[in-house]
Amino acid sequence: MLLDLLGADPEFGPRSREALRVARREGKLIACDVVWAETAASFESTDAARAALETLGVEYSALDAEAALEAAQAWRSYRRDGGTRDRVIADFLVAAHADAQADRLLTRDRGFYRSRFESLAVVEPSEPSCTQDA
Repeated sequence: MLLDLLGADPEFGPRSREALRVARREGKLIACDVVWAETAASFESTDAARAALETLGVEYSALDAEAALEAAQAWRSYRRDGGTRDRVIADFLVAAHADAQADRLLTRDRGFYRSRFESLAVVEPSEPSCTQDA
């Protein structure tokens, strides 16, 4: 969602902007290490990335040990159940961070979040109604 907004995605940018606005009105916007790194990679400099995230009001929130262990457990379960994607551990880290250290996850990529993090509230702005699932 941050990349939708920062990259001015014509299809998803406006809905992502509104979802972030709503979330900011209801509390803090935080992003873990993985999200900061993935977002910053799309900028020419780290200073530009930091400035953009700060302008949006996104605070850095490091993944704690419990969230990392939750991600590992969910990843193991996923792999045991036949999951085949090679580089998805980052997605599990993001979801575990949101589950343990936030009250919801704003994402367009629901994927396995529902089945692997059942208590996680997911907000998906790609739907016109920008619904929140509990």
